[in-house]
Amino acid sequence: MRVKDTLNLGKTKFPMRGNLPVREAQWQKAWEENKLYEKRQELNEGKPTFILHDGPPYANGNIHIGHALNKISKDIIVRFKSMSGYRAPYVPGWDTHGLPIEQQLTKQGYDRKKMSTTEFRELCRKYALEQVEKQKTDFKRLGVSGEWDNPYVTLAPEFEAQEVRVFGEMAKKGYIYRGNKPIHWSPSSESALAEAELEYKDIESPSAYFAEQIIDGKGLLDNNTYFVVWTTTPWTIPASEGVVVAADYDYSVVQPAGETRQFVVATELVATVAEKAGWEDVQTVKTIKGKDMERMTARHPFYDRELLVMLGDYVTLDSGTGLVHTAPGLGDDDYNTGKRYGLDILSPVDAQGKLTAEAPGFEGLFYEEANKLALKKVSDAGLLLKQEPYLHSYPMDWRTKKPVIFRSTPQWFASVDAFRDQILAAIKEVKFLPGWGETRLYNMIRDRGDWVISRQRVWGVPLPIFYAEDGTAIITPETTNHVADLFAKYGSNIWFDREAKDLLPEGFTDEHSPNGQFTKETDIMDVWFDSGSSHQGVLAERDYLTYPADLYLEGSDQYRGWFNSSLITSVAVSGHAPYKQVISQGFTMDKNGKKMSKSLGNVISPEKVIKQMGAEIIRLWVSTVDTSADVRVSMDGFKQVSDSYRKIRNTLRFMLANTTDYDPKANEVAYKDLQSVDKYLLVRLNQLKETVLKAYNNYDFATVYKVVNGFIIADLSALYLDFAKDVIYIEAENDPKRRSMQTVMYQVLVVLAKLLTPILPHTMEEVWSYLKENDEYVQLAEMPEVDHFPNEAALLDHWESFMAVRSDVLKALEEARDAKVIGKSLEAKVILYPTEPVKTLLNELDANIMQILIVSGLEVKGDKATAPTDAAVFDDVAVVVAHAPGEVCPRCRMTRTDIGVDAKLPRFCGRCAKIVETHYPEAVSEGFDD
Repeated sequence: MRVKDTLNLGKTKFPMRGNLPVREAQWQKAWEENKLYEKRQELNEGKPTFILHDGPPYANGNIHIGHALNKISKDIIVRFKSMSGYRAPYVPGWDTHGLPIEQQLTKQGYDRKKMSTTEFRELCRKYALEQVEKQKTDFKRLGVSGEWDNPYVTLAPEFEAQEVRVFGEMAKKGYIYRGNKPIHWSPSSESALAEAELEYKDIESPSAYFAEQIIDGKGLLDNNTYFVVWTTTPWTIPASEGVVVAADYDYSVVQPAGETRQFVVATELVATVAEKAGWEDVQTVKTIKGKDMERMTARHPFYDRELLVMLGDYVTLDSGTGLVHTAPGLGDDDYNTGKRYGLDILSPVDAQGKLTAEAPGFEGLFYEEANKLALKKVSDAGLLLKQEPYLHSYPMDWRTKKPVIFRSTPQWFASVDAFRDQILAAIKEVKFLPGWGETRLYNMIRDRGDWVISRQRVWGVPLPIFYAEDGTAIITPETTNHVADLFAKYGSNIWFDREAKDLLPEGFTDEHSPNGQFTKETDIMDVWFDSGSSHQGVLAERDYLTYPADLYLEGSDQYRGWFNSSLITSVAVSGHAPYKQVISQGFTMDKNGKKMSKSLGNVISPEKVIKQMGAEIIRLWVSTVDTSADVRVSMDGFKQVSDSYRKIRNTLRFMLANTTDYDPKANEVAYKDLQSVDKYLLVRLNQLKETVLKAYNNYDFATVYKVVNGFIIADLSALYLDFAKDVIYIEAENDPKRRSMQTVMYQVLVVLAKLLTPILPHTMEEVWSYLKENDEYVQLAEMPEVDHFPNEAALLDHWESFMAVRSDVLKALEEARDAKVIGKSLEAKVILYPTEPVKTLLNELDANIMQILIVSGLEVKGDKATAPTDAAVFDDVAVVVAHAPGEVCPRCRMTRTDIGVDAKLPRFCGRCAKIVETHYPEAVSEGFDD
């Protein structure tokens, strides 16, 4: 027999290396085969419901790290709620309509104009579902649990039907109307865009200062006077119908040296404009108020058209001239002002961004090219005063990344103004995290215009609108409900397959169609109306979900997207918000804080991390970051998290190895019989439980990680498990001190396995498989409850005070090690000179302090004042470290003076000899091989 055969050296088959890229997939396969998600739902039947409603990612391409952050965050919440007394089904979803899918098919060589609409839509449907399956595989590989065999997709007939019913309810309340006013138009997409589909970028535009000759100055200004206007969109000059001034501004009529003409400029801007135009010795002829110029007229720079002077409250003096060139068909403010003054709405630009015959001389020119020609015509007329580049923020199509324009064209709108106050009131009933989210969404709703919901595409849900013979739009509860029923049964392709009369209820008549002839709308609905209707298409549609949802969680861009559109439709239909709480997260950026993009080569795909390190590393990373702001991502960051994971894993492995011979049913030691230090560890464990459970309930994953990691490092590794070896390895198998410590280790394992399951489900299932618990899987267990123990406050106070003393001793040991007095701490004898309170503390601890300090000798002498000069002095204790006398026992590795006290075992100390003689008698008779 060898000496180590008399030790209880822990052994476990739990591997040191996780081999996560391989083992995770095996666990996931087992979960699916054993229907763990379904079993968890069955266990939770009848419990209070918690619904996190999934914001649908767009079905196009593999997932990126931002997707992973989002889906893992949701999974952590749902897993925690499912183990905490809630029925928390999770239905993942996908946004499956829209232009990007049409564009992908175009890239693949399909020409939409060479096939029927239905054929093209079927190709879109097939592509979208392929993308759904691709992303579904990616999400499942992250360990996300949910209803993967029954997700929601916005192209599903039942979803489309509910969307039409939402539209019908809004129409019934008068919120849907057709208008011909400027909207954001994307020439690159050939479609209208909503505000949520824009992103802004700084671009350089050609700006121009030019003059317009006064025709009718109302007796205040003569025909030799010119209004000086400014524009950053010269291509809109052909559509110019007026000039807007501010009523209360002062305007100066000036005459520069060498000029026969006089010019009108806002008084505050005369110097600036003079410098731009190269004027010298500028004389002010007179000053006039803006309101006095109302309804004056001027001549268009190159068309035979009179321009009307109008008043507007949006004129500023930040730049320009104080007089704004106005084209009512090509700008929002322009339109509103033009309508107020009764102007025609001229919009001479087509769907591709090319000017039309309504702009003579510009026909067929793309609007950017028209800039040059417009400036040339103004210059040829002798009216161009200054041309220069102008850097400003400009709206871009968020899909094509190309500029958009304002274009007046007949569109369908959802009125926001009609029930804005009701929407704003609903926001006040919602809890936001971070708190600034409420202000952000409130301000967006307060300031947004009406929602343009029509799109000039084919892959989407058709607007369920019919037209009578005289062009009157027909939107009635009867027609929309009938269309919804048809969509539910056949899908929305039926709209394109059938004639209008075959889509209307049987026998339908309308006074505007005396001959019974009808046509149908060809536009589709904005995709934000699709996803924005999911509260009806999913929450209200599925009887096991609840509406409103308890939580929506998405990126911070969704304040203008899904949070926004869902709120509008929900308040319109039901009078309340679709969510009780909203959490927003920042964007994922590269390590330098730059947005990730393939073109920059700074993208980190989840697949790459999973193949190298495992999904658990991404999941653990999610728990370490502050998602309330933008999150920086790097492979170095994942490697650091991987190191933390290894620490967690190896700590759990150590405890598993040292509880293999422990049966909780047979060997558990009651709390009252535990050693004092073991009680302390259990009380600390319960503090951990309380903090972690609270953090989970507050969706504060970073605190979960921080306190669990701190407990593992400080309470376990650096303290409890550090001195545990002298008990677990050395004492006899059934020694009460050993069983006491094993009781604590086992409870720590059970608690940590449960607490960490929402974040590390694969690893915790692996840990659970080595425990002797009744639940087959940890995911089917419940979160631990917080316990309280007799006199725990006093116990904590005592041990926290001791930890300060221990810290001082450790510093003294380190100094002795540096001075070569000792090597390992077990070579040391420590002599303490404590203050009276510390001396009392040490006596009351009821613990083997020498063992906890991991030294071979401990002596408490006198008091701090009597300490020798070579002592290390601290606030409450002086410490002398000496080399312990005696020899090293080969079994316990302590330096002892009682080596050989038992003649039958002359190499061992008295403690080890007694253990060996009692439990390994054969070793006494046969001797040791080493």
